[in-house]
Amino acid sequence: MSQSPGASHWRSDEQAWPLVTAVVPTKDRPQLLARAVQSVIDQDYPGDIECLVVFDGTEPIAPQVRTRAGRTVQVLVNNRTPGLAGNRNTGYLAGTGELVGSCDDDDEWLPGKLRAQVALLREHPEASAAASGFVYSYRGKEIARQADKPALTFADLLNDRHLEANASTYLIPRSALVDKIGLVDEKLPGGYAEDYELLLRAARFGPIVCVPEPQSRVYLHDSSFFASRWQTINDALVYLLERVPEFRQDPAGLARIEGQLAFSQAALGNRRQAATYALRSLRKSRRARQSYAALLVAGRLVSADRVLAGARRFGRGI
Repeated sequence: MSQSPGASHWRSDEQAWPLVTAVVPTKDRPQLLARAVQSVIDQDYPGDIECLVVFDGTEPIAPQVRTRAGRTVQVLVNNRTPGLAGNRNTGYLAGTGELVGSCDDDDEWLPGKLRAQVALLREHPEASAAASGFVYSYRGKEIARQADKPALTFADLLNDRHLEANASTYLIPRSALVDKIGLVDEKLPGGYAEDYELLLRAARFGPIVCVPEPQSRVYLHDSSFFASRWQTINDALVYLLERVPEFRQDPAGLARIEGQLAFSQAALGNRRQAATYALRSLRKSRRARQSYAALLVAGRLVSADRVLAGARRFGRGI
């Protein structure tokens, strides 16, 4: 792992607020899209914001929003690999801001997000990115989750997922993203955990500084629970372990990924493979909760969707 001070090379004039590019990837969710874009436009941020709405495989239609001075909205079409990763990258490459962020089309940025994160990046020029706490919204219930640490290192992200660093919270110097960290990995199966993989790469070059308080609202929906995704999730996790061999140096972090593999195998009905992964995981760490859930599903005591729904009620995933 290589880390170097000031790896972001971002030195914005402290008297000026830099232009920020906000990328909103979307597909077939016009009402949710309008809410997401409006939350970008309504930022309590003194600088300019360009919002790039990137459509993936659907007719591009400009969202109906209220705009104002210093805010622009542009509609683009994904010209790269179909899917979420290509969508984000289309926007990141088209953007002209010094800083780039993303807001999923079913999420929202809270009003103070950009002001707080830009100020934090100014204080920490060695940082590779900024993240923040967030509000987790599921079935009308909201759980505010503060960032666990003021800064996340590569080792921190190996050890735990740290959900405060996600696609709708991060803000990254664009030059570092394009020239050093690298774009979103378009080879990652199904784009699963693409934000986590990207931020692992970012953290190799410098810490990810975090605004403790929630600055985004992240919505989860029951519509995302469907069995055909489990093979994609499994393939993506295997790919992640191949891309990041350092997981093998962190027993707790590897146990978490193996627990997720156990759960995906259990959801697919592969009971023997699920038990193998779960027991391997628990030998490394008894705290790998995904492995216990996998054993319950493999034992046919509960369905995978029911476990996942229960976890989401408490603001967690698998």
